[in-house]
Amino acid sequence: MRATGRVPLVFIVSGPSGSGKSTLVKKLVEVADMRLSVSCTTRPPRPTERPGEWYNFVPEEEFRRKIETGEFLEYACVFGRHYYGTPRGELDRARTEGKDLVLEIDVQGAAQVKRQLPGAVGIFILPPSREELERRLRERSQDSEDEIERRLNRARQEMASYGEYEYVVVNDDIEDAGRRIQAVAVAVRLEVARNRERIAGFLASFEGATQ
Repeated sequence: MRATGRVPLVFIVSGPSGSGKSTLVKKLVEVADMRLSVSCTTRPPRPTERPGEWYNFVPEEEFRRKIETGEFLEYACVFGRHYYGTPRGELDRARTEGKDLVLEIDVQGAAQVKRQLPGAVGIFILPPSREELERRLRERSQDSEDEIERRLNRARQEMASYGEYEYVVVNDDIEDAGRRIQAVAVAVRLEVARNRERIAGFLASFEGATQ
């Protein structure tokens, strides 16, 4: 674990429903010293979901109270139905643990986080094609025809925002895409601009050294 108290590096992962971003987020969190941000939502949990794992499920009244008291880094109402938000406390917990933070959020939430945390790194997940995206949505067998069409329309709108992200990962093969998203995290951590303090300390150790 790295030194606590430092400002965590924040990775934002976005992509249309069906792009496989949740699976790739799991791959990203496997990188050392990563922490997954647990979001809040007003939607009911699905049968396979456990509170506190990916989401904390809260009543809309409580969610709105959190908005009013400024408890979210970002929040949005998706499809005009349910609210999703990232608690500011997730950033504090990452700082305490000395870890970097991974946010799985939509493009609207990503823009909000970027305004507050300009150093956040955005990774956009793309499906290999529209046909493959539709196939994945249908394969899940959990959405009506209207819902699938709504998700495809939203996917087109979201993908128009890819230019606001630093990296794009095409999820054509889950294992290859997993390695690519992990490589992004490693490369970002090695950027000179993010290591100036460490480099300066290393150079300072040479001062006064015997020639």
